[in-house]
Amino acid sequence: MNKYVLLVSFVIAIITSTGQNKIEKTKNDFDVNIKVDLKEKLGPVNHIWRFFGADEPNYAYMKNGKKLLADLGKLKKKEVFFRTHNLLNTGDGSAALKWGSTNIYTEDKDGKPVYDFTIVDSIFDAYIWNGVLPYVEIGFMPEAMSVKPDPYRHHWDPTLPYDEIFTGWAYPPKDYNKWEELVYQWALHCVERYGEASVEKWYWQTWNEANIPYWKGTPEEFYKLHDYAIHGVKRAFPSAKVGGPDSAGDGGNFTRNFIKHCLTGLNYATGKTGTPMDFVSFHAKGEPTFKNGFVQMNMGWQLSTIEKGFKMIADFPETKSLPIVIGESDPEGCAACQGEQLGYRNGSMYSSYTAASFVRKLDLAGKYGVNLEGALTWAFEFENQPFFAGFRALSTNGINKPVYNVFKMFSMMDGERVAVNSDAEVKLDSIVKNSVRGKADVSAYASFDGERVYIMAWNYHDDDLEGQAASIHFKIENLSFKTGKANVSCYLVDKQHSNSYTKWLSMGSPQNPNEQEYKQLEDAALLEQIKFSPTIPIKNNTLDFDFVLERQGVVMFVLQ
Repeated sequence: MNKYVLLVSFVIAIITSTGQNKIEKTKNDFDVNIKVDLKEKLGPVNHIWRFFGADEPNYAYMKNGKKLLADLGKLKKKEVFFRTHNLLNTGDGSAALKWGSTNIYTEDKDGKPVYDFTIVDSIFDAYIWNGVLPYVEIGFMPEAMSVKPDPYRHHWDPTLPYDEIFTGWAYPPKDYNKWEELVYQWALHCVERYGEASVEKWYWQTWNEANIPYWKGTPEEFYKLHDYAIHGVKRAFPSAKVGGPDSAGDGGNFTRNFIKHCLTGLNYATGKTGTPMDFVSFHAKGEPTFKNGFVQMNMGWQLSTIEKGFKMIADFPETKSLPIVIGESDPEGCAACQGEQLGYRNGSMYSSYTAASFVRKLDLAGKYGVNLEGALTWAFEFENQPFFAGFRALSTNGINKPVYNVFKMFSMMDGERVAVNSDAEVKLDSIVKNSVRGKADVSAYASFDGERVYIMAWNYHDDDLEGQAASIHFKIENLSFKTGKANVSCYLVDKQHSNSYTKWLSMGSPQNPNEQEYKQLEDAALLEQIKFSPTIPIKNNTLDFDFVLERQGVVMFVLQ
């Protein structure tokens, strides 16, 4: 077994438990003070976490795919979105790493289009039936339409060079009118099958990362591809929400020129000025490394990319207020890749990184005054792969990983975000510039809905090593009651709580768990509610309590 499988991380999930916070304060812990001020409101809670995606579309209707979609849909029903590649690929629907197909478009012997929505309907049905909505990526190129179809399907695995995936599906169409008609027929079919009220909420964008070899044409040819695709969508359903370009990284001049084209350029499909744009999208990834025997994350790399993207979008008065979706937003690039530098994925490191980074994305949006709608986590599940095989995924063989539970925690929060001050927080500008390489970042995200206070706190560091626990003193100020008591629920993710990976290791890392073992793994995957003081006294409109949080731990309190 590769070393990366044995590296431990963590997060959270929801069950009632008899577990306790067994970490006692020791002389090695460092003290932290976190103050939550309910009077200083920062605007409504923004659920940017509601977006997910994957390369492999056909996993959606398979056993464990449907199981995970059901879990995602429950987080915030009909407000969770899913983006996937390969929806227009030619093939029989067989799934493989970084591959998928629907056979939506073929041609008869006379070159006339033949449309078959059977497989793509199965994919979108799996989303809709589980309370998830499509973030529609219009791509890739059907074999009969590609200017260079041979070779068409790749057979990639993590031992092969990444560039071997870019085959016939990555090329421009022979006929842009046929391309538009395909998109039109598909969008029209979606409206007829799922209804206008549903489709009106969806996002539609063209291709993926057309500024790198995912697109084997020129930038101008991509603008043409996009114009024809968006014209097809709008012709079928004028109220559709359309945008792009979902560039690799912030995209630099590629994204800037795409925005200019959409605002003032000649539309290739209509001959008029401009292309409709209801949202702007780009991607942002971190850059972990493996050295001296451990994984070192690089949150700063990801956040600096986001900052560049926000600055660029804010430069255009026409786009500054448009919704922004970071269409892939992850600790690194390739979900289906494996290796020692990716050993953070199974345990608590991925969890704490997610908690700390998502809040900083919100803070960056506030800094630049842009409208951040979502940050899409490119992680789903991989069918017929070993347990905890080192892929970036939310679940493994139907067992949710710790990171899933951070999204569970985010989903619980409601009301208005309120101010948090931590004397152990690494400031935003410092993380963007230097990541978290010195002292640990210990801070929190809090909200108040008029009845309940929600506090999510983390103890994060880039280095996946043992480190000091944080002895945190929480102070919640400006409660509406001068005296009384608050009821408290506490949920914890660390190495021993809400951690299916730790449980799997303790069982001897079984690849064929029996029914009883599988149930134990399912239980260990749930967000664990631990024993904590059931009530805390309120004095002078203030509430105080203490908690010891281990390194890479995430804790959530709900006070009522």
